Amino acid sequence: MSHPHHTPEPHAPRAPHAPAEDHDRTSSPGPAHDEDHKHNHGPTHGHGSAAHDGNAAPHAAQPANPGNENAAAGNSVTAHDHHHELSADLAEMLDLDAEILASHIASLTDWLPLSAAPRHIVDLGSGTGAGTFALLDRFPEAHVTAVDSSAPHLQRLREKACAAGLDGRVRTVQADLDAATWPDLGTPDLVWASASMHHMADPDQALRHVRELLAPEGLFAVLELAGIPRFLPPGDEAALEERAHTASDRFHAEHVPHRGADWGPKLTAAGFTLAGERPLDVRIEAPDNPAIARYALAALTVLRATVADALSAEDLKALDTLIAPESLASRRDLTVRTTRQIWAARP
Repeated sequence: MSHPHHTPEPHAPRAPHAPAEDHDRTSSPGPAHDEDHKHNHGPTHGHGSAAHDGNAAPHAAQPANPGNENAAAGNSVTAHDHHHELSADLAEMLDLDAEILASHIASLTDWLPLSAAPRHIVDLGSGTGAGTFALLDRFPEAHVTAVDSSAPHLQRLREKACAAGLDGRVRTVQADLDAATWPDLGTPDLVWASASMHHMADPDQALRHVRELLAPEGLFAVLELAGIPRFLPPGDEAALEERAHTASDRFHAEHVPHRGADWGPKLTAAGFTLAGERPLDVRIEAPDNPAIARYALAALTVLRATVADALSAEDLKALDTLIAPESLASRRDLTVRTTRQIWAARP
């Protein structure tokens, strides 16, 4: 989802033959998601995104003072250039989250307590499509409407759908899900929201909208995460990583207070009936998989942008040294560690 403190996304070129983006939207393109995910809300993301996380999750938070951050990094790039670079890291993180956590996302789509295979699915806060493509794979007869606030993320999703020959099964809608009214999303059998609900300025309003648009026998799946995964082995580096996460948690407690929320009570208060919930603990050790190093580089770069003004100069310098591409690219001691929770509810 997009928020005022998020970094604006770059505009990617349209892929040839990709389905046109739906223009029935409620607002103009907004900034990118925060570091979670996949994730964009309202013209969202979502996880939000992956994260961000699944969809995730997900979108990078803008540092409070980009000028100081560039000075700390020892370069002379403009703030505009930095935003574009950070946006690229964010999109890379979302794509790698989908790749590396593919089997875990598939286990969640398999678990969904559906009464019948859905034919129409809405992916709220689709980001670059982690949930969209997992759902298309799980339900081969279904079509997915991917909703996000980020035009570049939706463009990237369409390009991937076109490359995979799935463009006929995907519709994209850029929309502000914090708006009082939503665009016409049809009457879906399944609404999937991965790391995107916490981006809503008024989650209760968003829950009411979802309940109104779902088919009578439909299902709403909410996937939540605590934040960016941890990667580093025990020792000084892990301690530095933890300090960065602590600073990030403080930032999100102020700007994204619903991140990590227990959505069960919120769903029942909105009139849903809980059909199940399930935790997901992820620990992936794959020393021969170079994608994990790329995932760590993108994720830690996005994390660094969020905490640039909160860490000590010593910690910031150490983090910059750590996330230099030449430092991480050859690492084979990294482990993906994260936790997520999914709730399923009926209207």
